[in-house]
Amino acid sequence: MFRRTFWFTAGAAAGVWATTKVNRKLKQLTPESLAAQAANKAVEAGHKLKDFALDVRDNMAEREAELGDALGINEAPDPEPLPQSRFAVIQNTFATKQTKQLKQPKYLENTRYSINNRNEDH
Repeated sequence: MFRRTFWFTAGAAAGVWATTKVNRKLKQLTPESLAAQAANKAVEAGHKLKDFALDVRDNMAEREAELGDALGINEAPDPEPLPQSRFAVIQNTFATKQTKQLKQPKYLENTRYSINNRNEDH
């Protein structure tokens, strides 16, 4: 009789354990749970990628400084005088109604023209 009671209890315990295990696995496989797991993995991968990028940036800056020191690029340059600022001349080619004479050209200070600026009027 004790033998039967033991096996009955062991079978019931195994059944409860198996049912609990299956229910946990089913909860893990629901769409909501899978979406949450995927989101957590994506966030974790993003953090790892950010850490990797920061490490690469730090090591790149360190290596660039080493190469700059080796090549003598990082030394302070000798201060050179800046070039004189240029004046732009805008010439009016029309006469005024009052004087019937051509106006004198206007000089504009601190005007900077560059080759790469395509918005300038030529």
